Amino acid sequence: MLANTPPMLEAHYGVPMTGAVLNTLNTRLDAAALAFMLDHADAKVLITDREFAPVIDQTLKLARVKPLVIDYDDTEFPEAGARLGELEYEEFIAGGDPEFEWRPPRDEWDAISLNYTSGTTGNPKGAVYHHRGAALMGYGNIIAANMGRHPVYLWTLPMFHCNGWCFPWSLSVVVGTHICLRQVRAKAMYDAMAEHGVTHLCGAPIVMSTLINARPEERRALPRKVEFITAAAPPPEAVLAGMADAGFNVTHVYGLTETYGPAVVNEWNAEWESLERDSRAAKKARQGVRYHALDALTVMDSPTMEQVPADGETLGEVMFRGNIVMKGYLKNPKATADAFAGGWFHSGDLGVLHPDGYIQLKDRSKDIIISGGENISSLEVEDALMRHPAVMLAAVVARPDEKWGETPCAFVEKKPGHDHITADDLIAWCRERLARYKCPRHIAFTEIPKTSTGKMQKFRLRQLAKMIG
Repeated sequence: MLANTPPMLEAHYGVPMTGAVLNTLNTRLDAAALAFMLDHADAKVLITDREFAPVIDQTLKLARVKPLVIDYDDTEFPEAGARLGELEYEEFIAGGDPEFEWRPPRDEWDAISLNYTSGTTGNPKGAVYHHRGAALMGYGNIIAANMGRHPVYLWTLPMFHCNGWCFPWSLSVVVGTHICLRQVRAKAMYDAMAEHGVTHLCGAPIVMSTLINARPEERRALPRKVEFITAAAPPPEAVLAGMADAGFNVTHVYGLTETYGPAVVNEWNAEWESLERDSRAAKKARQGVRYHALDALTVMDSPTMEQVPADGETLGEVMFRGNIVMKGYLKNPKATADAFAGGWFHSGDLGVLHPDGYIQLKDRSKDIIISGGENISSLEVEDALMRHPAVMLAAVVARPDEKWGETPCAFVEKKPGHDHITADDLIAWCRERLARYKCPRHIAFTEIPKTSTGKMQKFRLRQLAKMIG
């Protein structure tokens, strides 16, 4: 449970080199979710930054397992919380054996890490990565991110997210330098890029927004053009133009926790530069083609498992196959079997296949909301709202947001006799039960449109959400 600090980077090497499995925890989660993960993974050791002491203290009280707790006391965060364990991180490291010989994996398919998804229903699932996939992603990232020898990488992407898209391991392939950044702030990013000669960084659209909206006094001249790799929704043309003006070249990628992070890249063709603005934007809206490290990528009709026509119109499910797809879900054989039905990994994302082989997403079959690069289950938010005594029915959809990409927007039908309940009341209710980033930013009280069978028509709600001011 660490921020983007040196111990988090060290853990990506030290933990696997002892033959153990690394499980990086999302620092934005609540105690109940974290306790489930510790128990489900049968955690033996927990290294935790004292910034997160309050939530981890509650987590340890809820968890069944009793791991060895090691506190990290970062001098860059002086307001640290209480010590929870008997060991401080640097003390723990100082007690190590300098003659220890690291243990290579006995089998390349052995697990290297465990990454929990933000479960769409029920508890989150633990995606198991193997050493072979991590190594191949190291090479794949180098190609997709256009990394030469000795790159300088700034850590703006959380390392807890798909092991930082495997970039902790990628940098070693090309003898790179890591620049750890505890908090993503405009001035800190510009200072790091200017002072350390940063060549690459990754992040969600919110990181781009932070950079291009920085105040003049926060900006620094960059010594070179910086490569920026982003995921989630394709950046709007205005954002791409702003990034270019600020000295960045943006590459759009797509993937899932189950594919070690990005496995698809919008490989840009030089001839597209001559297209009209709208046509160029349409090309940039595509998710792209497979990483070289991925064996196969296509769009299929799920019931028949046949590839859809490459016409850019026929909708199907995006599917993956290859070495940079997880081993499976920990202790969940049914979910694993469902995910790999027919010999392909089913992403749950709906898209089309273009004649040139590029895929493009059109919808998310499970109504996932991607806010600041983090997945939010609409069902989880709806469940929290429905627990309020004044709520009769709740539906949650994604609302476009310039800063976060998307945020949850809730539509609520009140129970009779509860007209006094306000949107602020329900938002406060959610904040007591959910991680803050999962809480709806907007709540509208209205009758929720339904089909003749009583199913909520979320496509209509998405249209309404765009009109909410």
